[in-house]
Amino acid sequence: MIRVAIIGQGLVATHFAVGLERLKNNEIPDHGVPLGTRLPYKYSDIEIAASYDIDESKIGKSLYEIAKKSYEGPGEIPRALKDIYVRRGIHLASTRGLPIKARGREEESDLKIAVEEIIGEWSELGVDVVVNVMTTEPVEAVGSIEKLHRGFENADLTASQTYAYMAALYSSRYSSAAFINAIPSPIANDPAFIELYKNSRAVVFGDDGATGATPLTADLLEHLYERGRRVLGVAQFNIGGNMDFYALNMPERNIMKKITKSSMIEDILGYHAPNYIRPTGYLEPLGDKKFVAMIIEYLSFGEFKDELYIVARINDSPALAGLLVDLVRLGKLAIEREAYGTVYEVNAFYMKKPGPPGSKVISKFHAYLKLLKWLKLRDHRIPE
Repeated sequence: MIRVAIIGQGLVATHFAVGLERLKNNEIPDHGVPLGTRLPYKYSDIEIAASYDIDESKIGKSLYEIAKKSYEGPGEIPRALKDIYVRRGIHLASTRGLPIKARGREEESDLKIAVEEIIGEWSELGVDVVVNVMTTEPVEAVGSIEKLHRGFENADLTASQTYAYMAALYSSRYSSAAFINAIPSPIANDPAFIELYKNSRAVVFGDDGATGATPLTADLLEHLYERGRRVLGVAQFNIGGNMDFYALNMPERNIMKKITKSSMIEDILGYHAPNYIRPTGYLEPLGDKKFVAMIIEYLSFGEFKDELYIVARINDSPALAGLLVDLVRLGKLAIEREAYGTVYEVNAFYMKKPGPPGSKVISKFHAYLKLLKWLKLRDHRIPE
């Protein structure tokens, strides 16, 4: 059994919860779950043990109630979600500027007390994996483990950093756990957290789940590199209508996505190409189905200029939710292998900015092969 604690019961978490239960009930195929049934853990082995949020409209509500209001997919909402209620989490001003009435446990008592309460809950529930899908927040890497410890003691860390620190504390005191950082906060790319997780016998995957246009851009750049074409420039933008896009309208939050999205260019091509790759706007009627546009200009043989134009509409939250079905199982597997710290082979395939610090962004095809090798799995299309 893999018991999961969710941080941030937004659309991604709701799609994960609904989709997971429907997978377990054989109501839907596992499209969008890259490794499918090839891992040693089954879908039925995953159990959502707890969910945390700071939105007053969600605290105390069941995942069933929340899904009834926000889930727009086909089929019935699984009744098993009636038994899972959203608990109050840590706020630390993570929703500042957003149209949310939010309150964290630390505002009712003290941060240290709130941290100990939540870690105690994880222990009682037997949590194996903590999944961070809270709203993107502005944050920088800490750098050193000494500074990280001081930041926690002085309550100077952000919400995502605090949750990551809590997962390490939980691992060192009770049972080794994995932290899945599916947002842009630099956790798996922070030397301080890598050292902390190694010392705590814990695993972190991150940073920033790679869905939609970003992995497609990486594979297109790989194709052009292998064909010897010279990329002149890349423009990729997307507009959406969910809360994450609302938050990304704020420059200090948007810069986090820019960092995780644009780092691939030089890593894959081996040279700098002018680029603009980031979320560019919020339009409420689009909802969760974001609009994506991309242009890549390049030189072919004889100095002829060619262009690739791509336009797409992509359901944002389900795409990441499908990856989480793999990641929670891989987190448990990494713990069993004692692969403490982080695992590049996992991050390179599933994340926009793969840790550990200094790691290269590679095409998702090459990352897929590395992942299969780490797992000792074969793909029927690839000869030995």
